[in-house]
Parts: sequence; structure tokens; C-alpha cells
Amino acid sequence: MTEQTNLPTFKVFDKWDMSEVVVTDLGLKNVINLQPKLIIKSHGRNFGKMHQAKVNLIERLMNKLSNSGHRGKKHRIELGRTSGKYEKNMGTVIKALELVEQKTKQNPLQVLVKAVEKAAPMDEVTVIEYGGTRYPQAVDVSPLRRVNLALKHIIHGASDKAFGKKKTIAQALAEEIVLASESHGDSFAYRKKNESEKQADSAR
Repeated sequence: MTEQTNLPTFKVFDKWDMSEVVVTDLGLKNVINLQPKLIIKSHGRNFGKMHQAKVNLIERLMNKLSNSGHRGKKHRIELGRTSGKYEKNMGTVIKALELVEQKTKQNPLQVLVKAVEKAAPMDEVTVIEYGGTRYPQAVDVSPLRRVNLALKHIIHGASDKAFGKKKTIAQALAEEIVLASESHGDSFAYRKKNESEKQADSAR
């Protein structure tokens, strides 16, 4: 006779249950890692392009926070509040998730997943060269890149809202996550998604 062991349900940082979070966008289901862990830290073991899908979504958001001053190929500004330190950056993300929970009265991880789904662009524009002439061409965005773009734009929007203002980066990040999850026009990430898809429509 085998005994059944009741394994404990881990909550992220002993605060939020990840097992109840649902990804409704089927295209992103395989690239959003929601594996429940007590402490989310991969120690840089998952490196490489497709290995990003093995990194938990919260850690991927924190990693984007480390270089929030980057815009394209240029490093625009060095932000002292978002250093490369895990403890400091993850503390900012946890504080932002706590503020999201206070505002929405929902599981903040579900709100974050919804924000990523709403802010992930389906199409974008690339440039092809034919006969010495360059043409814009609309292309579909891969699922992994969709998540990366959504997280990047959420962080950029939060950084812009907090830079030079009384609002902290955690407050700005919480606001951006909530606005993006609601498809609000004040969300930087949602505006960037619409801009990308409109440019792609005009380049078809």
C-alpha cells in the first residue's frame, strides 16, 4: 500500500499563489514560465535565446528593470535606482506587485500576465533590400519576442513615469502594469503595441 504525500503549494516569496494564474493567449502559453517557486532566482543558468522561456516571468521582468535606461541601440541614461543588484531590483518588483494587489484586489501575477498579453504586439516592421532598394515589410512576431517586447515596454513606460518625478519606480511600475492590463491609452506599452501594429498594417 503506497502512502500519498501532500506536497506543499509554494507561493512566490511566500505571498502569491502562481498555480491559479492562467495564460489566456494560446500563442504565449509555451513561453510564459509560471512554475511556482518560493524564491525566483535562476543564477544565470538559463542563457541563450530559447532558454529565456525557462526563466520565470517575474525574473524576466526584473532583468529588464536592470537596463531600463536603454532605448534601442543607445544607452540613454544611467538610473541609480535600477542597478544590477538582484536584491534591489527584485525588491522593486515585489513592491510594485504589492501595489498592484492593493489597487486591483486581485492576484497581481494574474494582472501581470494579462498586461503582457495586452501589450505584446502581433506584427512589426522589418526592412528588406531588393535590387539595391530598401522596403519596409510587415512580419509576424514570434511568441518569445512578443513577451520580451511587452516586458521591455512596460519597464520603459514605468521608467519614464518615475524619472525626475516624485513617483517612485515601484509606484510607476505598478501603475504601468495596471494600465496595460486594462488596455488603457495612458499605458506606454499598450501605445507601443498599437503603434507597431499600425506600422505593420501600412507596410503590407
